[in-house]
Amino acid sequence: MANLSTMIQQVPPDSEFSIRDLSREFDVTPRTLRFYEQKGMIHPTRRGAARVYSAVDRARIELILRGKRVGFALDEIKEILELEAIDRGGRERLEPAIKRFEARIEVLKLQREDVERAIEEMQAGLDWMRERLDDQGPSDSVRHRARAFEALAAARLEPWTGAPLD
Repeated sequence: MANLSTMIQQVPPDSEFSIRDLSREFDVTPRTLRFYEQKGMIHPTRRGAARVYSAVDRARIELILRGKRVGFALDEIKEILELEAIDRGGRERLEPAIKRFEARIEVLKLQREDVERAIEEMQAGLDWMRERLDDQGPSDSVRHRARAFEALAAARLEPWTGAPLD
């Protein structure tokens, strides 16, 4: 896919990664990577018992995780990853795929609008709370204790000053 390289972080095409490297980089468990392999979404090679992941596998993992973050199901992500196979399948595979992609794009646009509105509402609420906090004086309890302290201090200082403090 020509656009794949513009969507992911570039690494040299001959790069190789261990399961530990990719687990650490993407903050996923090795079990997660083995699951994606089992689903046919990535295709590491083997060197003995070790899995060796290519730059293409790394790019696919990045796309899988991005797809999950925006709400795609794994089967939908797998379909996206297999666009070249859809293209080879001709019109009977392309037309339904186009319809599914268009529908998903509309759902994502609506979700984006909802998220933007939610952020605006939460920001307005946060601004309101900060204004209330700035406008807040001491509580009634604190004011009462302060008056009591002042009265006590005045009573104790009166013998020294000879006059009540006001």
